[in-house]
Parts: sequence; C-alpha cells; structure tokens
Amino acid sequence: MFNLNKTIPTPKLWSKKKSQQRRSPFFFLSLFLLSLVFLFFLTFTSIPKSLFSSSSSKTTALSLQFPHCETRISGEKFLWYAPHSGFSNQLSEFKNALLMAGILNRTLIIPPILSHHAIALGSCPKFRVQSPKEIRVSVWDHVIELITSGRYVSMADIIDISSVLSSSHVRAIDFRVFVSSWCGLDLDLACSKEPNTQLTYLVDSLKQCGSLLSGVDGNIDRCLFAVDDDCRTTVWTYGNDEADGALDSFQPNEQLKKKKKISYVRRRRDVYKALGPGSKADSATVLAFGTLFTAPYKGSELYIDIQKAPRDSNIQSLIKKIKFLPFVPEIISAGKQFAVQTVKAPFLCAQLRLLDGQFKNHWEATFSGLKQKLDSLSQTGSRPIHVFVMTDLPRGNWTGNYLGDLAKDSTNFKLYFMNEKDSLVMETAKKLALAGHGLRFGSSLGGIKSTDTVAKLQKHCAPHILPDILLFIEETICSCGSLGFFGTAGSTIADNIEIMR
Repeated sequence: MFNLNKTIPTPKLWSKKKSQQRRSPFFFLSLFLLSLVFLFFLTFTSIPKSLFSSSSSKTTALSLQFPHCETRISGEKFLWYAPHSGFSNQLSEFKNALLMAGILNRTLIIPPILSHHAIALGSCPKFRVQSPKEIRVSVWDHVIELITSGRYVSMADIIDISSVLSSSHVRAIDFRVFVSSWCGLDLDLACSKEPNTQLTYLVDSLKQCGSLLSGVDGNIDRCLFAVDDDCRTTVWTYGNDEADGALDSFQPNEQLKKKKKISYVRRRRDVYKALGPGSKADSATVLAFGTLFTAPYKGSELYIDIQKAPRDSNIQSLIKKIKFLPFVPEIISAGKQFAVQTVKAPFLCAQLRLLDGQFKNHWEATFSGLKQKLDSLSQTGSRPIHVFVMTDLPRGNWTGNYLGDLAKDSTNFKLYFMNEKDSLVMETAKKLALAGHGLRFGSSLGGIKSTDTVAKLQKHCAPHILPDILLFIEETICSCGSLGFFGTAGSTIADNIEIMR
C-alpha cells in the first residue's frame, strides 16, 4: 500500500516546502510587477523624450517632416503674414510687412498677389474680423490654388523693392523659395504644365505645412510663433514714450458691446518689446502675423501706428523709403509709352471707381466732381481736352450717364482708355512672366541652399496664364497726366496714384 521507495521529507524540509507554498502567490505577483516595470523601462528608452513635453506631438511631427524647424538656418529668422482684399490693400500691407521685418530684424517672406477679394478680412471698426489663424489658413489655401493653376504672381514681380533691400537692413525671400526649402517639397512639380502623379501628394503636403505654419495647432518651440493679436485688441507701436499697454483712444462703445456681446479692450503695445529680443516670439524661427492692414479711424490707427521712429535712424529711413514703392521697370515703361505714343498731348486722368463696394452708391458725387474739374479746364485750356479714363465700368454701360455724354462730345473732349486685350498690355505681361523678378530674392539667403530650387522654379513656375497687369499700367499712365488728376473719393487706388504723382 505504501511505496517504500518514495523519499519521505524530513520535518525541516517539509516545513520549508509548506512555507514556500504559502508565499508563492506573492512571489508570482512580484515577478509579474517586475516584468511590467522592465517592459515599461525598455519602451520608455525607445521613445523620444520630446513626446512627453506639452507640445510633443507637434514638435515631433514637424521635426520629422520639416527638419529646418529643429535647427535655426544659420541664425536666420523669418516673418510671414496674410494679405487680403484688393491690390491696393495688399500693397499697403506689404509696406507694413517690410516695416515690421525691419523692426524685428527678420527676413520677410514675400507673398503673391492674391486674386481680387479672394480673402476678406471683415470690419475692424465693427470688431468683426477673421481671426489671424483663420485668415492665415485661408491665404495659404488660396496660394496653393494660385500655384497649381499657373496664376502665381509675386508682389515683387510687380513692385520694385530692390532699392529698399539694397539700402536698408531689410531682407526678403520669395514665398515659393521659402516653402520649397522649408517644407522640403519640389514645388516646381506643382507648377509643371505636364500632368504628374505626385501633384495630389504635393498639395496635401503643402496644406499640412501651411497648417503648421499658420499656427492651427498652436505655437511650436524654437520653430513657430503665431501672433494672435489683431485689430480688435491691439495697436502696434514702436519706440514711443507712451506707456506700453496703455489703452487706445478708440474702443468699442457700450451699445456695440451689448449688441455683439463682446468684451474687447484695445491696447497700444510696442511691437519690439512684445515680439523682439528677449521675448518668446524672438526664439522662434518663423513669426506669423495675420493681416497687417491698418487705416486711420476716429483719431487712431486700426492696427499699426508707426509713422516715426525718432530713436532709430535706420527705421526712420525705412519708413520714408516705403512710403512710395515704384512698379518694376517693365510696367513704368509701358505706361510712359502709352502716354507719349498714344495720347501724344497733355491730358487729365480720371480714375472712376463705380462698381466696387460702397462706390456703386456714389455715382452722382463722382460724376459731379469730374464735371467740375473738366469745366475748370475748359475755361483755361484749348479744346478738345484729352482725358484718360480709368474705370471699372465697362464701356457698354456708359450710355445714359456722364461718361456716355463725354464720349459723344468729340468736339470738346477726346477720351482714351485701355483694356486687358490691348497689345501693349499683353506684351508687357509676357515680359513680366519672363523676367521673374520675385524669384531673384532668396537664392542664397540665410543658409538655405536654394540655388537649385530657384533655377527649377524659374524654369517651371512662370505664370501659365498671363498676369492681369492692366491696373498697374493704368496707374502709371495716370501719374503722367500733366493736366492733373481726378480720383474717386475714398479709393485706395486714387491714393496710390496721388503718391506716384
């Protein structure tokens, strides 16, 4: 009944075995916990430490896809912004961008000319505007459309900034050159007339890069600082004696606050103190503004109030230089050619804005002002009076109004005008497309090795569709009117022509 061969444990061994059996649940639990700790340690050491920071996912994604974000490009820092509305507003913003870049010692990313009113800001006086983030995203999407449709024209293709850059401390780089280098994309593929399978991927990558640089996911340390202050809360100043952070004279009234349920307070802030050396913004390679549009309103400026810099001679000089930025030589030459070879006589320029926005409601006042100007010339000069007419009203709609009356009165008046199909306009547009002035900026800037990039862009990214340059030639012609100039009240186009004259 018993197995005599089985070893019977001694009491001591039996006691030890019983003790081991009692401790075995804790023993295995300890082993399990130790295994978990060991596994976590191995996993932790394989994960980049940046993933555990507050901006980890953004920083990691950016460093993998856009390596320029991780290391400063030879110390170069950039500024980009989101223009809007028509050309005159965009030119005004461009001047402000040059000024901001000069003050903050950043390289300005030169934007394209956006399609007329493709991007709308809203109303600063009514405190109803797109946020800086929203307008940056909208502009970026529209720029992609301009590139892929072959309609991209740089602001520097039209406006000559060579003298400003050569004689001041401002630096600039073409948007396409910057994006090609920064986003690591062959942007020339998007410009190619030949269909290519990579276009969809390239557009998606551009949108992703644009989303990051627009600040959709917030700021990214050492890479991006997105300025979210706009005209509802901020008036940027520079070097004034006034207290930084003081209330601006223009504030939303109580009725507007109740009606719109807003609580905005507008403060005057020194842009150099807020975004310059020593600030969080200064450590970022890219500083992204929203719109840089400003205008006088109720004794204040809507967004930027920097007319003087008495303590900074370099910026004071820059302010004077950007007051008037000429068109590129091809446009100036075309305007002078029309005045000399087509008009061939002293003439008055009449800039009549009749269809856009508020101006469609003020025909009577505009025509009345022109009539007074012409009546004055009729009393002192010979006839017919030569008049160059610059207007957005098509000739087919002149019948029944003062323009139609002038056209009929060939004894007293001889009218001149242009359209986008005129040979002079077409030839000048072709010259501009070949010149590629904008791409000359940034070929060897800030350590970005973009010489090859620029060569590719120059080859493939000339506009497939000739740029619309009628407005610019017309403004140049108006600047040559030796009998004077009549402009539509409140028109920024008229203001530009007055500066040119």
